[in-house]
Amino acid sequence: MDGKLLTERLLAYARAHLHMQECDVDYMRNVLLSRLKTDSPYDGEADVSGIAEMDVPDALFAELKEYAFEAGLADEESAERFCADIFGILTPLPSVINADFERIRKSEGAQAACDDLYALCVKNGYIQKTAISRNLKWDYQDGKNRLEITVNLSKPEKSNKDIAKLLTAPQGKKYPKCQLCKENEGFEGTASHPARRNLRTVKVTLGGEKWFVQYSPYAYYDEHCIAINEAHVPMNVNESTPVKLLDFVDVFPNYFIGSNASLPIVGGSILNHEHFQGGLHLMPMHGAGYAKMYRSAEYPDLTVGILDWYNSAIRFEGKDRKSVEGFAAKAISAWRDFSCPECDILCRTGETQHNAVSPIARKIGDTYSFTMILRNNRTDEKYPDGIFHVHPEYQNIKSEGIGLIEAMGLFILPGRLKRQLESIARILCGKDAYDKDALCDKQNDLYVHRNMIAKLTAEGKAKDMAEANARCEEYVNRVCAHILDNTAVFKNDGNGRKGFSQFMSKLSLEEI
Repeated sequence: MDGKLLTERLLAYARAHLHMQECDVDYMRNVLLSRLKTDSPYDGEADVSGIAEMDVPDALFAELKEYAFEAGLADEESAERFCADIFGILTPLPSVINADFERIRKSEGAQAACDDLYALCVKNGYIQKTAISRNLKWDYQDGKNRLEITVNLSKPEKSNKDIAKLLTAPQGKKYPKCQLCKENEGFEGTASHPARRNLRTVKVTLGGEKWFVQYSPYAYYDEHCIAINEAHVPMNVNESTPVKLLDFVDVFPNYFIGSNASLPIVGGSILNHEHFQGGLHLMPMHGAGYAKMYRSAEYPDLTVGILDWYNSAIRFEGKDRKSVEGFAAKAISAWRDFSCPECDILCRTGETQHNAVSPIARKIGDTYSFTMILRNNRTDEKYPDGIFHVHPEYQNIKSEGIGLIEAMGLFILPGRLKRQLESIARILCGKDAYDKDALCDKQNDLYVHRNMIAKLTAEGKAKDMAEANARCEEYVNRVCAHILDNTAVFKNDGNGRKGFSQFMSKLSLEEI
């Protein structure tokens, strides 16, 4: 690989896709020559054909890696960081990104500004579009509700214990303190911390605090964004959270935004840094109707109801932002102290808080729509991983905590399932033998699925792989629906309906 030619190809890519100005080309050529350890530029007209038509930088990343190996500039362990470093250099500075974003947002609207930033983050290699496209995806229509199911081939599975340890782990002098901190923007990366040289963010004020917005490199849905507090403070959903969420949708009326609950088991995988998640995608929960409607004498302008959804959620909508803020704060405060022993809901044991909420906001025209999912993270002898966590019989499919995104109906299943479900399908159609004793060996890759396999084989042999795959998929579909039922603090039974009514009464709501 010729470093001089590679330099010209990188410059052509930056001009075509990364907003590089002509007056910066000579300067940037010299920077690249230095980084690539090349003493002089390419002599003659370089072949840059096809560069302008590239949708993603994968081919150039591959050329960079090859050159880095040949020139001794990187090894297998550092190659990704080397490529991110080069593309970070070619990407405009954060000040330029923020100025461009605001200019476009004010002149053309929020979606146009987001489109520009998102495209840049794809073109500079931060958003892993090719890796995202490899994920398996399908929909499951379950009566009136729909679930979206993905098998994420790049996301490692974390246990609730690992997540809880992270929350209380000593911070020391680690830099950046975590993968969400603002200091990640431009960070070269290390063997244990991902490269973020090509990360770009935009600043935003939420609840009077300094926050910033970036896109997720391994997006789970359309324009998956993350809003992050500039201060490294723990997740804490409280009465001030609705103000922050509504501030966000005022700036980004094109996106929904939501917060994970701020407790282990029912929260997200990162609890030691306050952040929200949102994006362009309409989640399955957004399409859920109402099971019961209520009226509020204190907030008569609001439409309030219990959602006809798997887990326990209320939605309230109105055009007056202050009413939405006020009712949201009231509901958060009320749920924090609500107990219903008949439903296994205890708000706290001793000094340990158990009740939490996952609040979600979006703007529909000039109407604010706010959804609040009620969560509780208690454990007991029967359910040591969590009473309202994934029950043991379903953990072969999903063992991680059910956070905001999955509670809204988009399942992110571990990548191991691709391999395991294919093996199960082969057993179902007779391509591989069904050895029940072998499946009882804990070292067997299919050990966790032994009960699933026994159930499916008892239903009969599949005629071919297509039928076997369909039966495996249907099994996963039903499990995902059951998992969301597990997370409901108020079950769809007599005790659950009575308990939910008691909570709505605590909010001074009258059923219509």
